[in-house]
Amino acid sequence: MGARPQSTDNKLYDLLGVSRNCTDAELKKAYRKLAKENHPDKHPGNEEKFKEVSFAYEVLSDPEKRQTYDHYGLDALKEGGSDGALYPKNKKVVLLPPTDFLTPSPHFVHFDQLDLSSSFFQRVSLEDLYNGKTSKLQLKKNVICASCKGRGGKAGATQTCRTCHGRGVKVTIRQLGPGMVQQMQSHCTDCDGEGECINDRDKCKNCNGKKVVEESKILEVHVEPGMKEGQKIPFRGEGDQQPGLEPGDIIIVLVEKEHETFKRNGSNLVLKKTIGLTEALCGFQFTLKHLDDRELLVTNPPGNIIHPGSLKVVEGEGMPMAKNPLSKGDLIIQFDVKFPEKYFKPEEELMQLESILPPRETVKIGEDAESIHLEEFSRGSSNAYDEDDEHQGGAQHVQCAHQ
Repeated sequence: MGARPQSTDNKLYDLLGVSRNCTDAELKKAYRKLAKENHPDKHPGNEEKFKEVSFAYEVLSDPEKRQTYDHYGLDALKEGGSDGALYPKNKKVVLLPPTDFLTPSPHFVHFDQLDLSSSFFQRVSLEDLYNGKTSKLQLKKNVICASCKGRGGKAGATQTCRTCHGRGVKVTIRQLGPGMVQQMQSHCTDCDGEGECINDRDKCKNCNGKKVVEESKILEVHVEPGMKEGQKIPFRGEGDQQPGLEPGDIIIVLVEKEHETFKRNGSNLVLKKTIGLTEALCGFQFTLKHLDDRELLVTNPPGNIIHPGSLKVVEGEGMPMAKNPLSKGDLIIQFDVKFPEKYFKPEEELMQLESILPPRETVKIGEDAESIHLEEFSRGSSNAYDEDDEHQGGAQHVQCAHQ
């Protein structure tokens, strides 16, 4: 057999800003960046752009769909792919606002011709992932019409489409050159890809010949303690129904909202805390409101010096473990020390302070040593530094450290 044809359709790759031969890691990184930038709950958000990049990632992250798209383009996905394997039709992609009771409008969009599983993106807070939460999801989906039992009309009214001969797609042969032809598939508009037609007079009055009707349903979404961003909560068989096909699944994909105090790192929580020089030297205590509304008193005794960048751990106060919510990770506190303003005390008081601090380092001063004065650095005040910067690559060659 000859080599498979290669489609020139790069639209999905262009939407994500990646090359056609990108890796899975590059694909995921590009999607996460665009999804966070354009999510409707973010200000400013772009709902349409979010839907487009979500669809592109849904296709390209699936090896089978990506291969079909690379070889045959988007039309092949709409109409069943190169091997004729059909996916359930009339799928929905829904964006969910972070509320206790979730309704589809205006975040509810039909993609009638896209072969996607039903994917829902729910933004949850870090508190939700710590404590667990149950939300109600109201959605609309297609179910088989009870009046005609999915036939679309009375018994015997359905006829095979004469245009596509029941395939749902039209096949066109194009001559490319001597002994070379190209076979192309396109959606059959006469039967709307169904492969069957029903006369208007014989159509079911309830579903108007569509074989399915739309109904509302409420699902309870249980976010368990310890779940992570990107984790999927499946509802098996709750997708759209279509005669002759197994109903698809509804999948909830968790998206974590940024927290103003904590940052998650696996099963650990990370907190950045700034303290003053007095607290760093002489001890401190401060209160901390945890994700379950408990108030924690954090203490450090006098003399236990906190250096800038120090990391301290509170064991067992991190995130619950997904497999065992009774076990938790750790709370990691990263300290920054804020030094006082210059000349914050008179010289005589500073000398008193020095008397209780560790002694200075002894410095030997030579007879010919020249006395110089330190000034505040600014790029515009040092022409010599600017010239050196141009030849040596700038500030990256200068390392500053507090002694």
